[in-house]
Amino acid sequence: MRSVVWLYLFLFVAFFDLHAQYPILTPFAVSLGAAPSFIGLMMGIYSFTHLPGNIIAGYSIDRFGSRIFIVLSLIAAGVLMVFQAHVVNPWQLLVIRSISGFVLAFLSPACLALLARYAKSQTQQGKLMAGNGLIHTLASVVSPAAGAYLVSQIGFTMAFQALGIGLIFIGFMAIFMIKAPPQPAPSTSEQHGSAPVITDPGKLAPVLDKPQVPWSFYALPLAISCSQGILFFELPFIGNQLQSVMDTGILFTAVSLGALCTLSMLFLNDYPAYARTWIGTFILSLLFFLIAVHWPVPLVVTLFLIGMVKGVIIPALSHHLLILSGGVKYGRIFSYLSIASSIGSFIGPMLAGQLRSYVSPFFIAFLVLMIAVTFIPARKAITPPALRTPTIPNTKAF
Repeated sequence: MRSVVWLYLFLFVAFFDLHAQYPILTPFAVSLGAAPSFIGLMMGIYSFTHLPGNIIAGYSIDRFGSRIFIVLSLIAAGVLMVFQAHVVNPWQLLVIRSISGFVLAFLSPACLALLARYAKSQTQQGKLMAGNGLIHTLASVVSPAAGAYLVSQIGFTMAFQALGIGLIFIGFMAIFMIKAPPQPAPSTSEQHGSAPVITDPGKLAPVLDKPQVPWSFYALPLAISCSQGILFFELPFIGNQLQSVMDTGILFTAVSLGALCTLSMLFLNDYPAYARTWIGTFILSLLFFLIAVHWPVPLVVTLFLIGMVKGVIIPALSHHLLILSGGVKYGRIFSYLSIASSIGSFIGPMLAGQLRSYVSPFFIAFLVLMIAVTFIPARKAITPPALRTPTIPNTKAF
């Protein structure tokens, strides 16, 4: 499992660099003369350009493996961030962010597919998905405040350059430290071209010809990412936070601390993944509604609660998707997940930027999440394939 540890380390640094931009990107765009509607467009375009990358990643990862896409995505993102440090107008920033959206579209499905193939059982897959969520959250806890502090000390240009060089360095290290998972040796019957002999069929999971994931399942990640896109777009504008980058960083950190809290509750992994996803999405919609109606609770507390719910949803969503997949074509199913998330991340900031003068963006997030919750019924959960014992079928791609 040494490769898993290295992968977690690289993911931490990569997520740290990427999340450090959240509280400083909007003030940076404003300093270049961008209007709120243009900032919403910029954030939406970043997610929109994820789509072609996600589509290419789905088939390419299953065919060529994850390592090459992890390495190239990290290095390319670092180079683009260095260029981003030297833009002089909002349109140049829009172009850089558009290209960044494409190159980073390969990172998430490649990492998730590689983690899934490192596992030897469904139980271990669930633990690795939870570990990925924990690493992601740990990085996002400190990175917004760190990014804001970095800008306050050295300015936007030097901060973006430092973050970009960090990504490039991690990308080159990944070439040598991340190893492909070993492939199981073929059985005697497989070597002779006959069907494999199973001594106890009840102990092995069925191998499906194609992922049996209903398209309706992707309504949840689409709605969740849409609400998060609205949240990340709106936070710098709440209470005129643009006047203090450090205050904005603290708001983002409150969300991450909440997620870290629930991710540390390992006993939650004992509950069904679908139930955790559905219930968490329902509670998340209520929290956005409470922000929209200005309930008498400090914003930091509400953001902490939103983070707690995210800490329940994110690993449960990935785990349930793995169960539905039947253990095949990990790259493809995670690319579909990324596509749904990219569409939601594109729609969210766009709606918030265009409609914030007429209606609270948080109410829009509430509506989107509630529609997804009602679209996926609670009493009739999506039935996964019959995996009586957590055994992972043999897959050819790595």
